[in-house]
Amino acid sequence: MTAEAFAGKRVLITGGLGFLGSNLARELADAGAHVVLVDSLVPEYGGNLANIAGLEDRVTVNISDVRDPHSLAPLLRDQDVLFNLAGQTSHLDSMTDPFTDLEINCRSQLSILEACRRHNPEIKVVFASTRQIYGRPRYLPVDEEHPIAPVDVNGIDKAAGEAYHLLYGEVYGLRVCALRLTNTYGPRMRVRDARQTFLGVWLKAALRGERIEVWGDGTQRRDLLYVDDAVRAFLLAASRDEAEGQVFNVGVESSISLRELAELLVALAGSGSYELIPFPPERKAIDIGDYYTRGDRIRAALGWEASVGLDEGVRRTLTYYDEHGEAYWGER
Repeated sequence: MTAEAFAGKRVLITGGLGFLGSNLARELADAGAHVVLVDSLVPEYGGNLANIAGLEDRVTVNISDVRDPHSLAPLLRDQDVLFNLAGQTSHLDSMTDPFTDLEINCRSQLSILEACRRHNPEIKVVFASTRQIYGRPRYLPVDEEHPIAPVDVNGIDKAAGEAYHLLYGEVYGLRVCALRLTNTYGPRMRVRDARQTFLGVWLKAALRGERIEVWGDGTQRRDLLYVDDAVRAFLLAASRDEAEGQVFNVGVESSISLRELAELLVALAGSGSYELIPFPPERKAIDIGDYYTRGDRIRAALGWEASVGLDEGVRRTLTYYDEHGEAYWGER
């Protein structure tokens, strides 16, 4: 199932001016969906009007905060699908300011679900969860049966947000699905700092001829998911009945060490360098070590698997920021 299935559908995306939300919005708008983007544009959380450049006349933007319990109710009425992507993603921020993380990733999720239950109980909801809820892997690759054992406040709050969605599906019959995303990258990701992912600042450094800092010995392994593949997973989850009430890992079964990744970025960018440096203590305390995904469940249920290889995805991303980087280096 492709985006064309959403032609004429009414779609609401929370976090819609962010990385995932804006890429999803483009696919949906191109397919003829009626798209509403909700975003707070709080500087720390990744929303950027540059993400919808050229798309402004084909989507509706509502600047509001999901922490406001009254803002979403009128927007949710008559919508067919909610892609619930709004969230605080910084692991370190969640440790230094845990109450804000709690508000955004827990209480706000309950407000959203209550608004759905009261005002639009037929809506289909796809929630952006995260592999961070697994914590330090006890085995690899990680499947959906792996214990939930977060190592930071963000992981705990995201796990709770996911559980709220599944509970409202079980108790109230909301049509919900949760996607546990691995490290996702591509055009329109936040690159000014590491609040979304370390890969953003690495890309920026490589393109600007600066040094990439690889913490530790560089042997930690990660799987990396290109944003177009993530968007396709969201579209499938929203359009298939088989996804309702389910959680799916969304990742790549191949992995790369962080040192190899830094070498790849420098080589493809044709500039920059990298250096191994000791882990900052506050980061080491919440590092999960190696992680990569087992994706049997989503492949069997929805027929999804990643299709964009790492080299190709990195090339596309570098090309995008080489052309549009000035809108992102100091984004507001």
